[in-house]
Amino acid sequence: MYLFRDEAGDVLYVGKAKSLRPRVRSYFQRTTDGRAQIRLLPERVADIEVIVTGSEVEALHLEQNLVHRHRPPFNVRLRDDKSFPYIAVTIEDEYPRVMFTRERHRPGVWYFGPYANAKKVRETLDVLNRVFPYRPCEGPKPGRHSGIPCLDFHIDRCLAPCVGYVSQEDYRAIIDSVTEFLSGNVKPIQRELEEKMQAAASEERFEDAARYRNRLQAVQHLVERQAVERHSGGTADVIGFAAEGDRAVVQIFPLRDGKMVDRHSFHLENVGGQDVTTILESFGLEYYGNAPSVPPQIVVPRDAGDLSALAELLSERRGARVEVRTAERGEKRRLLALADENARHALVNEQAQSDQRRARRVEALEELREALNLESLPIRIECFDISHAMGQDPVGSMVVFQDAMPRKSDYRKFGIKTAGEEPDDFAAMAEVVSRRFARVADPVGEPAWTTVPNLVVIDGGKGQLSAALEAMQAYDLPRVAVIALAKRIEEVFVPGRPDAIVLSRHNPGLQLLQRIRDEAHRFALGFHRQRRESRGFASLFDELEGVGPARRRALLQHFGSVERMVAATQEELEGVPGVPAKTARRIYAQLHKAGRA
Repeated sequence: MYLFRDEAGDVLYVGKAKSLRPRVRSYFQRTTDGRAQIRLLPERVADIEVIVTGSEVEALHLEQNLVHRHRPPFNVRLRDDKSFPYIAVTIEDEYPRVMFTRERHRPGVWYFGPYANAKKVRETLDVLNRVFPYRPCEGPKPGRHSGIPCLDFHIDRCLAPCVGYVSQEDYRAIIDSVTEFLSGNVKPIQRELEEKMQAAASEERFEDAARYRNRLQAVQHLVERQAVERHSGGTADVIGFAAEGDRAVVQIFPLRDGKMVDRHSFHLENVGGQDVTTILESFGLEYYGNAPSVPPQIVVPRDAGDLSALAELLSERRGARVEVRTAERGEKRRLLALADENARHALVNEQAQSDQRRARRVEALEELREALNLESLPIRIECFDISHAMGQDPVGSMVVFQDAMPRKSDYRKFGIKTAGEEPDDFAAMAEVVSRRFARVADPVGEPAWTTVPNLVVIDGGKGQLSAALEAMQAYDLPRVAVIALAKRIEEVFVPGRPDAIVLSRHNPGLQLLQRIRDEAHRFALGFHRQRRESRGFASLFDELEGVGPARRRALLQHFGSVERMVAATQEELEGVPGVPAKTARRIYAQLHKAGRA
């Protein structure tokens, strides 16, 4: 094993090789292939750490742990580096929930997945809740403190276990049907719905018959979308692969009992210059490291090379033999060719969409430069906004768009320090802009502060624009274009021009300004809400006996908001770490005595 580290000691890349000398040397040799890792990595490497392992499987184990711990920027990774979505069933609850989640470590929960598309998971849950009226409310116990069924009961999305309208046994039967459906056994559910529909129709209960018909159609649609019958195949994952440059796509066709139950598509980054074996090995570690189960067979492309170490590691994880091999004939070879074709199509389609989005961004920047008569293309745009509620808890936000795309690492929040009793948006804007540009000349400042934007956008009208200009004049800045965007009719105010510029609502430049302004507003509003809730939390604690700073922190960390703590049951309060059960009962009594819950 070898680790490349930068000057700060952060891990840049984790790799492994049987012979380290030629492998490590290859990164520092001159090359003309333009691969990102060969071109960009050497100049950042300050130290190389070597770890000796006893076998390839040990090396894979260690590589997986190190990549998960350090998240090196040059290792192969799934796009956005997010965990996979699952459908979770809290099977040990008195009235179990069926919910979307990205975690899979809680005891007493059954997980189904992983899925590649979070939207598909939410659509599946919506269909399931129309067919199986399980409770959609949160928390280990159903219902609210009011003792009245919620809207979901009245629209046939829940049977109201919170008020005893359904017994625990009948509700458990609903959950059993859900788990049976998610496990792939759908025929009993279809048969039951069809029998209920026919019975309701024969008894002339036509509304009930229509309801069962709609549920049956929803189930059939879900089955048709997620399952394609195959004559053979057993249980396996068929993996298709396509790569170009620094990007790759992996398509997985999961076969379960001869059925292709879904199709997962994953986009990989940082694959430039790496062979198929290394890429698939890295992907297998990431994907099956998060999967709740591993199939007994994994079919890989013909040029995948030796993946015996991955097979051995997955066998350990499964507790039984896992075969990683290619398919030479039969149905699996046909499915493998189909998976490869889908991967190539996804890669080409993604590149076309990427080119189209890039062209639209360039068009928007060009339109903006022409409409505002800017000296150069506004590559970096910073937008400022102020948020408050009748002068209380005023805050400011700065959002950054680089190449017409959000650069969230450079976003900044500001708590207004000069706030008076009366709201003053002009003074608040001047303070935020002044504090931002005061740090441009900081020799050890972060790039988010020291980088000067090409264009500054102020959310507001002429008053906010004048306040920002006056604040910026106090600093020796290069030429920076400054405009204000007023929301009423989307007027653009420019310094030195009495009339506003009104752009067509179809103008790509105006649409970009609106995106930036709305993002600044969203960011400021979120910070304002956070400050307001923190203040409300503090004022509430001032009224509670037996709650000091330590217990206040424990409650805040556990619940996160005033509303969630007030809505908590006595049992949930007693479960807060650091709060004794007796104190939790007193808190619950005080909250309910005050009429807060």
